[in-house]
Amino acid sequence: MVAALPLASGSVVAQNTAPAAEAPPAPIAAGNFAKRLAFWDTRLSPDAKKFSYMRDGGGATHLIVLDTATGKVARAFAASPNDDFQWYRWVSKDKLLLSAATSAKFFGEDVRFTRLVLLDVATGAMTRLFPKSAVVDGDDVIHVAKDGSHVLVSIQPSITEYPAVMRHELAPDGKITTIERPREVPYDWMADDSGVVRLGIAYVGDKEKVYYRAAGSKELKPMPKAADGEPGWEAIHIPGDSDIGYVLSDGEKGRVALRRFDFAKRQMLDTVFEHPDWDIESVSFRDGKPYAAYYTAERDEVHWFDEAAAAQYKALRKALGNGDIWITSRAEQDKMMLVYAGDEADPGVLYMFDPAARYMRELSQYRPELDFQALARPKPIRYTARDGMAITGYLTLPRGRAPRNLPLIVMPHGGPYGIRDKLEYNDEVQLLANRGYAVLQPNYRGSGGYGEALFEAGVGEIGRKMQDDIDDAMDWAVKEGIADPARVCVVGGSYGGYAALWSVLRNPERYRCAASWAGVTDWGKLLTYDRRYLSPKVNKWWSARVRGKGKTQELGEVSPYRAAGQLSRPVLLAHGTKDQRVPLSQYTIFERAARGAPVPPQTLVIEGEGHSFSKPESAQAWYEALDAFLARHNPPDPLPAAPAATP
Repeated sequence: MVAALPLASGSVVAQNTAPAAEAPPAPIAAGNFAKRLAFWDTRLSPDAKKFSYMRDGGGATHLIVLDTATGKVARAFAASPNDDFQWYRWVSKDKLLLSAATSAKFFGEDVRFTRLVLLDVATGAMTRLFPKSAVVDGDDVIHVAKDGSHVLVSIQPSITEYPAVMRHELAPDGKITTIERPREVPYDWMADDSGVVRLGIAYVGDKEKVYYRAAGSKELKPMPKAADGEPGWEAIHIPGDSDIGYVLSDGEKGRVALRRFDFAKRQMLDTVFEHPDWDIESVSFRDGKPYAAYYTAERDEVHWFDEAAAAQYKALRKALGNGDIWITSRAEQDKMMLVYAGDEADPGVLYMFDPAARYMRELSQYRPELDFQALARPKPIRYTARDGMAITGYLTLPRGRAPRNLPLIVMPHGGPYGIRDKLEYNDEVQLLANRGYAVLQPNYRGSGGYGEALFEAGVGEIGRKMQDDIDDAMDWAVKEGIADPARVCVVGGSYGGYAALWSVLRNPERYRCAASWAGVTDWGKLLTYDRRYLSPKVNKWWSARVRGKGKTQELGEVSPYRAAGQLSRPVLLAHGTKDQRVPLSQYTIFERAARGAPVPPQTLVIEGEGHSFSKPESAQAWYEALDAFLARHNPPDPLPAAPAATP
């Protein structure tokens, strides 16, 4: 911790607006971009007397609790060798609830099993909740009592069983009560803010059935059937004494909005808040009322319903700048807060903020090994796809190089549905920009946050119109004079990895190379896998979008493994052996099919790694392989010669 700052001290978020003729920054080691945060998931205890965070150490994840006043460690908890700590939350001034996960084989694939552990800071005890339950999904907390006395958890005993709702007392006796037994159909459960289970969502075939418990009733009953034309909705809050709650649903402007909803009558009521341009992603509540609505414009933004909170946030922005400013944790009655400040060219700083004293002190930089003065600043761009659809994205230009005829990396995001890129710090983008590449991140159709029209335009269009949008992004960069059309590669992970592979197979005349981390190569096999490992709700939603309306999408036609034998461009194919979202078999299928191709792929398999990087050495292995691969197959322009010294 360093010296404290008064709130009125002016901006501390670095602004790296570059002079027109600056020199290119020195190359930053790929390993520096791979380093994990020194700590993460920072939280305050309810009484603000303790500060907690997670960190790595000795090959395990640790949860550290500090005394806020002294900065000394009050307690440290370590994961066992076979476990990973997933998340945690404070449930009282001395106790935390922790999610732990472990993996086991199921039908030859690695499956992650989760459970809850109660941590006692005073004694150091770690107590597993529901100790006699062998569960797949054991950390779905649907309610925590305000006094920290008990929790309600939706527990799925096995992949073939439906979840029950269990109550676990957090007192020493640890009494366990079954609140809702497993049924034939309800899969998702929701409790109101008083801890009563009010909603159960079932999936029968392709149809959804909703069960509801009216205020004061003892019985869950089927909700009335949806009226013709009823928009889809997602329940997000039900008060304990009312049937009038809140949902996210399409508003009048075609954006996802916060709306009131009569659950007893299944009737949509008034719109509480709808942004004219962006979808609402989540809403927080305080005392049963909306407190803040969160959405993504060019960057993450917030709409405050509470005037005092809005004024406080405005003051924080005045002090910390116009980048990303987030209150990441609050003690009771807002007596103390943790505040993050950073932006797309600055990994950020964490502060402790005392609102009453209007006093702030810096706790730590998130990535002190990176010199933000050498980082590039992404900018939003817009282009029109070949069918007239407006597409947005983000362009990062390398510093110290003229923005003309640059080698280009197109980097489609993963997902693909409902996900999008935004203005935020990204290690991979910064690595490539540091090497001299322009980096273009298109939010192709199917991306989230832009409203129903763009999202629905991607349904059933994997490998087709969604891929056209990626090609059209390249064309835009070439037409603008930014990119050299002979030096374009596609790089991505997950769905972005698929899009990279499909780019060089579908249009080898366009792209010089491709690099894929955890990419899908066989859509049919992935959907078969998903039926076993995704919840019915998620699988129904996902499969319908991949296959398209009427399930007419011929997935084999857009699966890269089928064309792998014709691969004629260099490809870096990489995967983790413990990937549970896109299993390693997707890598194996493509690698085997491409062995006899004119240009077989370069491969990288990282032992023990999952779908995303959990270890810095894994990220470093990928970044170094990617760096060398691109330098060989799509080399950046050499650095300009240094000017002669002035006599």
